[in-house]
Amino acid sequence: MIRHRLLLRFLCCILPVLLLASVGRFTSAQDVSHSPGWVVISVDDYRDLRAKAYPSEARPEPLSVDATLTRVDYDLKINGDAATGQANLTVDVIKDGWVRVPIPDGLLVRGAHLDGKLVSLAVGSGKGGELSALLSRPGRAVLMLDIAVPVTGAAASEGLSLPATASGITRATLQISRPEVDVAVAGGLLTERTEQFRETRWTAYGHGTEPLSFTWRRRTEDHRSSLPLRQRGSLIELVSLGEDSTSIVAEIDLEILQGTAQEEKLQLGDNISINQVSGAAVADWEIKSGELTVKLLEPADHNVRFVVSSETRLPRDGQVKVPIFSVENNLRQTGGVAVEVLGAGEIKEAKVQGLEEADASDLGSMVASRQSPSLAAYRFRNMEGGPRSLSVDIARYTQQAMLMANVEEARYRALFSNDGKVLVQAQYAVRNNQRNFLKVTLPPGAMVWSAALSGKAIRPGQSPDGSILLPLEKARGGEDASEFAVEFVYFSRGSKWEGKGKLAVQLPALDLPISRTGLLVYYPPLYKLSPEPGVFREQTYAAPVSSVLTTLPIGDVTGSQNAQASQQAVEVDMPNGNKRDDETRRKAIFFAKSQGIRARGILPIRVSFPAFGPSVFLTAQLTSASQVPSATLNYQQDKKGGR
Repeated sequence: MIRHRLLLRFLCCILPVLLLASVGRFTSAQDVSHSPGWVVISVDDYRDLRAKAYPSEARPEPLSVDATLTRVDYDLKINGDAATGQANLTVDVIKDGWVRVPIPDGLLVRGAHLDGKLVSLAVGSGKGGELSALLSRPGRAVLMLDIAVPVTGAAASEGLSLPATASGITRATLQISRPEVDVAVAGGLLTERTEQFRETRWTAYGHGTEPLSFTWRRRTEDHRSSLPLRQRGSLIELVSLGEDSTSIVAEIDLEILQGTAQEEKLQLGDNISINQVSGAAVADWEIKSGELTVKLLEPADHNVRFVVSSETRLPRDGQVKVPIFSVENNLRQTGGVAVEVLGAGEIKEAKVQGLEEADASDLGSMVASRQSPSLAAYRFRNMEGGPRSLSVDIARYTQQAMLMANVEEARYRALFSNDGKVLVQAQYAVRNNQRNFLKVTLPPGAMVWSAALSGKAIRPGQSPDGSILLPLEKARGGEDASEFAVEFVYFSRGSKWEGKGKLAVQLPALDLPISRTGLLVYYPPLYKLSPEPGVFREQTYAAPVSSVLTTLPIGDVTGSQNAQASQQAVEVDMPNGNKRDDETRRKAIFFAKSQGIRARGILPIRVSFPAFGPSVFLTAQLTSASQVPSATLNYQQDKKGGR
């Protein structure tokens, strides 16, 4: 590319000379032919060559922003009904030429200076008539404004508001000639507060995009903290009795009537371990001699709410004394306690003192949301002092093992050829809450061709004993397990069919029980097939009951053309031992693509079952786990040409 550009530049330098010489010779002797080595081109062609040799640089895109307001600093002093001082606007000018910089709206500007010189402010043409400064020099500039901001008064407080700007940083410093003043800041953060020589000074930083407001009032003496603490509130306790340990959760909601609370103390009892104390006002907590001390972030004078999570060890069954929490300095404690039994057990009898029976919904959402089959709720009885106690008699039962996974329906389709080859498609409708894999033991000599989970191709695993492992879906905790489909196709070889004989159909054994089974057997048209009595019985074909099996692609074909295509598919998909060459694999891949099979990435191909020939349908019920389902069929060659 560089060599071509240098050649073009050379031509552009030499061509003008050649053009002048050519024009002179042409005017002097038009009838004389050009000598070898001369080049004559038009002016347009020369301009094109020059444009390629010296390409023009692209024009820079216009700037989207002419100037930016980077920072605004206020330094104000409050005098009566107004705050006067300066506002320094740090502006970064990007564009060459005159740039308009708007002044923050709401400021009463008395003068403007730039680099120590007075600057005139322009009034906009809009309805608001906003002020703006005109700057002509690129770079950073600091515009100093002499401003005044009105101070508003309401009841016993005063305040002012600085307008929102487009700056990234807004800093404001306010000075008031008054000591002992409390201030509140909205739209920013108060970072500094000093009192010196009967003057108070505040410094705050705002967000820039929203107004920065100050509200102040004279500090008043608060004698509330010197009064003794008086409070009342609610305590709701939930005790969950497990077989190994007992968890206790308590919700405390207190209302302070007098004084201030810097900490709250709870009487828990012996052998109580605290796991967590959570709440917006909680700073720290400690437990000592059965007493929990919860320290607050700051003294509370209205409400305090926190939750205590703890645990202890109580007897597994028999008579159990339930610990009941209480709050110190509580004039009247409302609420209650609820006891539930986790696992297989129930509350046989309860002995209470200072409590009365209540409904679970009366103790709030924490207790009402529990789904325990054995739960007892009690409300605190209104009484002045007096002990409260609760003892329950717990009876435990042995838990019965329950089924966590099951095959609701199994469907098999088997295609037999008279030379002993068998292709079987197995489909299962499974419900699962716990299992990770489905263990499948195939008949001897069988080979898996494809497998799918919920219609998606998968790679099965293999256990040490040679069985295949198919992954299963799991239901979420607390939800009923919904059905999903597991499918695989395998190929095996058997004995060659003679004139007549018996055929043993041996199906895979699963490590899960099967509720119902359907077996559809396709056999060669030149034979007759009849089942022998056994576990499977013959009946009219019926569609699967499980909806997940009816939505799976089954690949059935009907009609003479489809039957012929299916027969070709059988010949391709079930090759003998002497035809495993590239041509056979190419045909198999072509057939798989024609059936709509697609593999993404490294996923295996999902093989479609080629149904062909007459069939017989068999059903069975309640197949236990690890049982090998099998059926015996009698076959006989039909000399009349089949059915």
